[in-house]
Amino acid sequence: MSAHDNKLLMQRIFDGLARGDARPFLDALDETTVWTLGGTNAWSGAYVGKTAIRRDLLTPLFAQFADPYLNVADTIIAEGDTVVVECRGKVTTKAGQRYDNHYCWVCRVAGDKIVSLTEYMDTELVAKALAAPERVTG
Repeated sequence: MSAHDNKLLMQRIFDGLARGDARPFLDALDETTVWTLGGTNAWSGAYVGKTAIRRDLLTPLFAQFADPYLNVADTIIAEGDTVVVECRGKVTTKAGQRYDNHYCWVCRVAGDKIVSLTEYMDTELVAKALAAPERVTG
């Protein structure tokens, strides 16, 4: 896919995320995607493979949210197989905390799939607003 096609893919993904619909994003994850969360908090690290991403990252994360999670892209820049997205998430946790974080996603796309995603965010907000995930192995 061209850089233009990769940018359109991310725009479609974020059109869904802005409405609370994660399906376009989940559909775009490759079975071997590596999602790396920056920082040194309990959520930081690499989640390898679509199954592990759903089980170890997304399920425990979304279980903490009281409302649908919305994520709006402010900037999408594509060059070759790399797409960089500056975005803002908004949600209230079940504990009543606002979790309105700003992110920078650096994605590598192959075909119509995201094969790697490195996410940078306000890690202090993550530590304050979210309970630590239970790590599942296997």
